[in-house]
Amino acid sequence: MVALPAYRMTSALAAPVLNRLLQRRLRQGKEDPARLDERRGIASRPRPDGPLIWLHAASVGESQSALALVERLTADYPKVSVLVTTGTVTSAQLMEIRLPDRSFHQFAPMDCPGWVDCFFAHWRPDAALWMESELWPNLLTAIRRHGVPAALINGRLSPRSFARWRRAPGFARALLGSFDLILAQSDEQAGWFRTLGPAAVECVGNLKFSALPLAADDADLSALQTAVADRTVWLAASTHDGEEAIAADVHDTLRAAHPSLLTFIAPRHPARADAIAAELRGRGLRVARRSDGKLPTHDDDIYLADTMGELGLFYRLVPVAMIGGSFGDVGGHNLMEPAQLGCAILHGPDMKKTQAVADEMARTGGAIQCADGAILADTVGQLLQDSERRTALAEAAKAVADKHTGVIDRVCDRLAPYLDGLREGTS
Repeated sequence: MVALPAYRMTSALAAPVLNRLLQRRLRQGKEDPARLDERRGIASRPRPDGPLIWLHAASVGESQSALALVERLTADYPKVSVLVTTGTVTSAQLMEIRLPDRSFHQFAPMDCPGWVDCFFAHWRPDAALWMESELWPNLLTAIRRHGVPAALINGRLSPRSFARWRRAPGFARALLGSFDLILAQSDEQAGWFRTLGPAAVECVGNLKFSALPLAADDADLSALQTAVADRTVWLAASTHDGEEAIAADVHDTLRAAHPSLLTFIAPRHPARADAIAAELRGRGLRVARRSDGKLPTHDDDIYLADTMGELGLFYRLVPVAMIGGSFGDVGGHNLMEPAQLGCAILHGPDMKKTQAVADEMARTGGAIQCADGAILADTVGQLLQDSERRTALAEAAKAVADKHTGVIDRVCDRLAPYLDGLREGTS
């Protein structure tokens, strides 16, 4: 791993390369054409008056966890605004829907020194909160250079990342030294951060446990409940490439025993919806799409939930949910969201990104791991027929969620010494 000065020198020369990268990402639908300058550190809105807390959350998973914290910050510090940055179009769309008053979204600048300097010159944050694991050297050293109090929230390292950072201890200490406080997801993670960096490190629990329940529009929920009232339904949520085919296999396997079966599929990235719909129709399945404004009919096999910010709607509709990103090499997605909303939860074998949560669910009987699609089909079928087992699974999952709702309080308590100076509204 290169030293920090060498990284900064190299990245300072990288603007032309990064511009080409942005253009390629734009062609791939991975950037917002109307807001591309934000990735270069150029703001698309003025800085609000008064103190500003900058919260960075890399993608959808981190930003979901951050929402409860943003809610608390805007409630506890009524004269403070919160800038939330992320790096993906999907997370930006989610933030536009769910951020509370006095908070707003911008795309994070790419880690080019000039673009980072432009970002800081405009926003002048009074405090910085980073979620989980995305450690960009120029952004972090700018935090330290500007004397901004900073904390890493829900800190997480993969075993591979920890091993890599241990081979470059000076670089690790320089980056992690930008944080005054690190709140790790687990005791193991806290130990790793203590090994690597000089910051104060604590474990107060996983903030995913304190995430707000996903929202749902009452009128939309009522309309969908009416539309599927006499159907047997289940959900494949946050699916990635290949998992829609697994869900379709489950549907084909079960519809003989459940002639009224309707399978909901909510892809993690709705931009893939055209390809998913074509694949499913190519298998002879009848597909309706949420983005077309249609409700499912008795003729539909699959209802493709290809809109943003509506996953809470579908968790409320179904008794059984399979959580995607878990049948490949993605690492799984949030189990707490369906747990809060009463679903019986299934997932695949790959939950490395949320392993602690998955392990606790397994210990308490709150979720079932399925090794492959065939076992998933068998388990979904059993749960659809066995209401007592289904209810026990859902109740065990909700008990895990309820047990850990106090994490947000502990996080806010630890942050208070760094943020209380902003309470009076002076930067």
